[in-house]
Amino acid sequence: MSKTTENLKAAFAGESQANRKYLAFAHKAEQEKKPYAARIFRAAAEAETVHAHAHLQALKAVAATEENLKEAIVGETFEFTDMYPDMIKAAQVEGDKTAERSMTLANEAEKIHAEFFKKALANPGQAATQIFICSVCGHVAEGHAPDTCPICGSKTRAYKEIA
Repeated sequence: MSKTTENLKAAFAGESQANRKYLAFAHKAEQEKKPYAARIFRAAAEAETVHAHAHLQALKAVAATEENLKEAIVGETFEFTDMYPDMIKAAQVEGDKTAERSMTLANEAEKIHAEFFKKALANPGQAATQIFICSVCGHVAEGHAPDTCPICGSKTRAYKEIA
């Protein structure tokens, strides 16, 4: 692998992490009623997305939808079969209940994400349906938000519709 490819991959990872971090910072600023700071964080997050997408394009890492779906299935499956189980065990050994819960919820959600990608791969051109995501654990529901999240137990109000 060339140094430039390594750099693009590292830059993509950094920009992606900055995007997510800045969105979390924006949420906190909103909770603290600091709208200007929140807006600046959201703007920077969007700029980081622009950078991350440019790096992916330079890496030629965005393929046809069917190939992208296959890659997503592999990635999600790795997360719930290998990555999170090992991380959950480490959190348990260290007694970090917060990390254990966070990773356990994510692990369960990843299984559902993989199933949705498989469904989309089977019929990628099907008409779009309403999709909802639990803002607590990342559970994805199709058609309507459940009364209670099957993963974390949150109520319907925790779900957001995805456009």
